[in-house]
Amino acid sequence: MTSTAPSAPGPDNHGQVRPTLRSVMLRPRWIGVLVLCLAVAGAFAALGQWQLARAIESGQVVPTETESVRPLADVLEPGVGIREADAGQRVSVSGTWVPEDYLVVGNRVNDGTLGYWVTGHLATDRPDQAGLAVALGWTKDRETADRVAEALNADAPTGAVELEGRLNPPEGPEEPAADAAPTDLDNMSVAALLNRWNDADGLRVFSAFVVDDVAVDGLEPISSPAPSQEIQLNWLNIFYAAEWVVFACFAVFLWFRLAKDAWEREIEELEDAEEEAAALRP
Repeated sequence: MTSTAPSAPGPDNHGQVRPTLRSVMLRPRWIGVLVLCLAVAGAFAALGQWQLARAIESGQVVPTETESVRPLADVLEPGVGIREADAGQRVSVSGTWVPEDYLVVGNRVNDGTLGYWVTGHLATDRPDQAGLAVALGWTKDRETADRVAEALNADAPTGAVELEGRLNPPEGPEEPAADAAPTDLDNMSVAALLNRWNDADGLRVFSAFVVDDVAVDGLEPISSPAPSQEIQLNWLNIFYAAEWVVFACFAVFLWFRLAKDAWEREIEELEDAEEEAAALRP
């Protein structure tokens, strides 16, 4: 009876050395088969890479409407959180500036340079005059920001204004640095700004802020690029790419399986020969 599994490699009773799986795989025949399987696997991998490139190239840019200016009233209501889809939306809004509510906010990066914003409080033209925080411009030094804010607080523009800008979600409050002054603001938290505005008790506010397209005198415009557009990939091509990768792996596995089968057959033949020889011995 033949055994169900190959015995451990070693010499048989007639001094024949049983081949190991490694020795079988290193034979010229199986090295040649390996080269062929690797060539096939490489071709499959190349096809998979091509399909993946096609998936990326044919990906469609999901159109967004953030660059079409919409009235703020159509996008956001006071006291309501801004939707993710509306973050970065360009809006238009009308109202009047509230005197003495111009504040400096630090830790503002503009085209890679750290600096400061000057912000204002716009009383919108709604019946409830809901407050809106507006970023009016940027500068790299605190002295300039303080000077512009003080000038605006001393002589705030009067009359109704209409502005356009990009709507942004508020930043969460942060713990101030140890060496920061108690009055310093380092993030665009609407709640923090509201606490500094005058006569703000009971005031309804928008839970977002607008970056004005036009900077006030003495400041630079704030860089406020459009949100990055989402690319919708071609999932059919990605599926085909995954299939080619599976085929490439299978080509290598097929060589291993064939070589192992050949080794097992060789071991079984040796064991059968040993059993026949043992049966013939008296």
